[in-house]
Amino acid sequence: MELELFRTYYDDGTNSEIMHDGEHLCNAIELPWKNNQHEISCVPEGRYELKKRCSDHLGWHLQVCNVPERDLILIHAANDALHELKGCIAPVSLLTGEGKGLESRQALAKVVGLVYPQFKIEERVFLMIGHR
Repeated sequence: MELELFRTYYDDGTNSEIMHDGEHLCNAIELPWKNNQHEISCVPEGRYELKKRCSDHLGWHLQVCNVPERDLILIHAANDALHELKGCIAPVSLLTGEGKGLESRQALAKVVGLVYPQFKIEERVFLMIGHR
């Protein structure tokens, strides 16, 4: 399975659309592009494998694997990239500004609901990140 994330870059954040099989799944927010700097930049464009992950702080979410020069890049709920993210990706239901959105938990549930069944049948899941 492959999800696609198409970005639009802004000074104060990165806004994206997440798609599956050519259909809109949800939007996403990230930090602005700052040359892949740790904790202050979104990750480079590319194709990454996703893994299921759970933590006490975030509950069930996804990890973006093998990001060059980065580790622990996650897909988790957040509504304001500059205040809540450190290089991760946050699905949102509605974009409200540069790196800002609403109803992130609902959007994350939609993404997780789509990909977690694939892990159960041992199918690999990938995220292709590009721009428009």
